[in-house]
Amino acid sequence: QVQLVESGGGLVQPGGSLRLSCATSGSIFRINSLGWYRQAPGKERALVAVIPTGGSTNYADFVKGRFTISRDSTKNAVYLQMNRLIPEDTAVYYCNAHVVGGVGPYDYRDLEVWGQGTLVTVSS
Repeated sequence: QVQLVESGGGLVQPGGSLRLSCATSGSIFRINSLGWYRQAPGKERALVAVIPTGGSTNYADFVKGRFTISRDSTKNAVYLQMNRLIPEDTAVYYCNAHVVGGVGPYDYRDLEVWGQGTLVTVSS
């Protein structure tokens, strides 16, 4: 099974910064994309940023210029550097991966995997 584990959330004051990390584990043959989503209270889950393998990064308009997604291919990890945070950034942030992963002996499939989420609270 493929698993994602996020870390780095917490409480930060407006204007501050946080860095989220997401580590992958399990039987991964290929990673097609890694990304971050967020879900604020009472709202639907929304894309924050995505970094496809061999492709260009894509950001939601509401984080452009403030957040940066990066990836360490040697560790199969993805990061989200969040700067100039505002209260509206308060949400649970989820790591997302599209991979070709093992589900059984000699059985590899396209999978979409989610982490458990990490809470980011921006408040004074």
